[in-house]
Formats: sequence, structure tokens, C-alpha cells
Amino acid sequence: MEPLLVILAVLAVVLIAGTFFFVNRSTGRKGPELEPPSPGTTLAPPRPAEPVLDGDRAATGTAVLDRVPEVVEPEVVEPEVVEPEVVEPEVVEPPKKPSFRDRLAKARATFAGFLGRTRIDEETWDELEEALIRADLGVGPATELLDQLRARVKSEGLETGEQLVEALKVEMKAQLAHADRSLRLDEGRTNVWLFVGVNGVGKTTTIGKLGKRQVSEGKNVVMAAGDTFRAAAAEQLETWAERAGAHIVRGSEGADPSAIIFDAIEAAAARGADLVLADTAGRLHTKSNLMEELSKVRRVADKDPGHVTEVLLVLDATTGQNGLVQARQFTEATDVTGVVLTKLDGSAKGGIVFAIHQELGIPVKLVGLGETADDLVDFDPEEFVEGLLAV
Repeated sequence: MEPLLVILAVLAVVLIAGTFFFVNRSTGRKGPELEPPSPGTTLAPPRPAEPVLDGDRAATGTAVLDRVPEVVEPEVVEPEVVEPEVVEPEVVEPPKKPSFRDRLAKARATFAGFLGRTRIDEETWDELEEALIRADLGVGPATELLDQLRARVKSEGLETGEQLVEALKVEMKAQLAHADRSLRLDEGRTNVWLFVGVNGVGKTTTIGKLGKRQVSEGKNVVMAAGDTFRAAAAEQLETWAERAGAHIVRGSEGADPSAIIFDAIEAAAARGADLVLADTAGRLHTKSNLMEELSKVRRVADKDPGHVTEVLLVLDATTGQNGLVQARQFTEATDVTGVVLTKLDGSAKGGIVFAIHQELGIPVKLVGLGETADDLVDFDPEEFVEGLLAV
């Protein structure tokens, strides 16, 4: 059935195609039929295209057959000059160095009641005596200072609290004025500066700071790690030596401090060094055998080629009158030449300076006002007293 349907469809297509072919052939059509022109119409030949006229010749009708293209010069654009913005460098203020006034706030507070007095009476003297003792001057130095001050008030006829404060400043400065606070350094010798004191007062740190200062001044410095009993003392001093640019001599833990310090002195002499800064173990001033060993260190350090020019007792300014006891014991053992007062950083009272000076005759040479190397400064009596009694 399906083949039959296909055959019939093919035949139908052929029949339709044939019919269309014969119809077209009989009519003679070959394309679309055009309408003939109307009678009397004349066909004109095609008009040639008009030539393009140029410029003035366009007015005369002259054709430009060979036109030369106009050359257009490129416009020169000057680059815009942009002035560079001038940026002012930021000015970084250096950190403010601590001053005696900043660090003596607590000590100054003990004088607050006395400084506010408007007239001089017995109550004024009582308040002043109490303030001096609370500031760690001690009973002896405070009594001596008050006696001198009373005599001045009487002789000069002082009447107001302000006049009394100024008179007190004069007396304090006078007591501290007559002392040699320089650090001795003999040219051409292997100078040795010994640092003594109990544990925890800052001996090793003081050596590091002072060594940095001496190196910056052009000195050739050797550090001796003579504290062989405190854990990590040698490592701490070695770190400071690297910062300062100094040489260091150290031994094993528990080694003889005298031997290490003498080795450092010989090494310094061989290098032509100017100065040996010798650390020592933190001796308890109540232990007589340890103080005797410290005396031995002092003797060995002074043997040729060594030349001990300073024995600096390092004291914690916060220890108060106990520092005076330490100073007395260390002076007997090592012949202390000066005091380094550390940790005068706001919590200390500071009056121990007068006690040491008056009772032992030992000058305070250096003061630690902060943590950095630059905060170890020369002791200045003028600045110290002004900071202590600033209104």
C-alpha cells in the first residue's frame, strides 16, 4: 500500500510541473512586461555626471580634473607642564628625655604641705622636718640641714614661705656642691671601673649604658662578665656589648670572678683598650665571706697591667635608708669612689643622695632616669634640687 501511495505522489508532481512548463511556453513570457512609451515622447541620451568644481575656479565653471589633495599640517599641541607637588617632610619630634623634675614627682609630693605655707612659724618647721625625713634624707642629715636653715632665716630676716623655700634650695645645693663627680680615666693606662652592689639594682644594665656612652666618645672598651653566679648575667652583658660595639671577656658559670676580670684586663692591654668595665656578683652586704671575696676582686683588678680608677656602687633609689647601710659596707670592702643611683623613675624619693653625701662623703656621679641608654645621665645638683622643690 505504501509503495502505491509514493508512486501516485510522484506522478502528481510530474503532471503539475509539465502543465506549468507548457503554459509559459505558449504565452512567450520571459520576464516582467514593460509598459511602452506614450506616443510623441523623445528619449534623451543619458546626461554625463557634472565635474566637481574647486575653489575660485568653481565660479568660472572650470572643472578640476586632477585635484591635488590639500596638505593639512598637524596641530602642534604643547604638553602641559605640571609642577610637581612639593611635599614637606614630616618633622618627627625626638622623644623627650626625662628630667629630674619628671622623675622626682613622688619626692616632691612629700613637700606639698610645706611648699604651700605662706608664713614661717613652728608648724612650718615641723612640716619641713617631717617632709625631709619622709624624702629619705635620714634623721641626721635632716637635722643638720634644718639647723643651717634656721640660722639663715634669722640672719636674713626671712618671713614668708616662699623665702623659706628659696633658702632651703640654697642650703641643699651648697651641701652637694663640693664634690668631684667626674669619672676618672687616666690616659695611657688600662683603666678599670669596678661595679659593685647587691642583686637587682641594675649593675649589668648600668655597665651596658655607660659602655655605650664611652664607645660613642671614641674609647676602646672591654667588658668583663665577672658575675658568674647569676644565671644569664654573662648573656645579658654580651648583648649590651654588641649594642655598644665593645669587646667582652666571659667565662663559664661559677668560675672565679677575679680570674675572669684579670683575663679581661690582659686582653684589654693587648688590644690597647682604654677601659675595662668589670661586672661583679651581687653580694649581700650581710655576708662577710662574700664581701671578703669582693675585696679580693678589687686587689686583683689593680695588679699590673690593671689600674682601678673607679669603684662605682650601684644603688636602687627606691631602697631608701637601706641603701645607706649597703653603701657603708661596700665602701669598707672596696673603697667606693662614687655612686650610681638607678631607678629614679617616679617611685623613688631621692633624699638618699643627701644621706650618702653627708654621712659617707661619697658623691653621686650618675643617675638612671629611665630604661634607655641615654637615660643614664650625670648627676646635676642644681637640677636635682630644683626638681625636688619645684612649686
